[in-house]
Amino acid sequence: MGVPADSVRIDLWLWYARFFKTRTQCASSVNAGHVRVNGNRVRKPAFRVLPGNVLTVVQGRSVRAVEILSPGCRRGPAAEARSLYREIPQRDSPTCGREPLSGLQDGTRDNIA
Repeated sequence: MGVPADSVRIDLWLWYARFFKTRTQCASSVNAGHVRVNGNRVRKPAFRVLPGNVLTVVQGRSVRAVEILSPGCRRGPAAEARSLYREIPQRDSPTCGREPLSGLQDGTRDNIA
């Protein structure tokens, strides 16, 4: 059984698509379980992805959901990287429909006595 011609390692695809600056960061994120493919957690950087797969990637405090459109063949300019995927809009906002607490935008929190 061979590897499909249009598949690529997930760490390499994340690097091509400029989700992270280095392949080491890509592999570390996958190893840490911060990447899901079609809803299933992936923990091996060598996992192969195909066009049509849906990735969910945790980056810091944000979560991005994208559909792979192309496997890519190099780490090109940002415009080329954006052509590798389609962003999937998030249904729920990070605040789950509530107003954010005051003062959190600048990293501080009001002390309530």
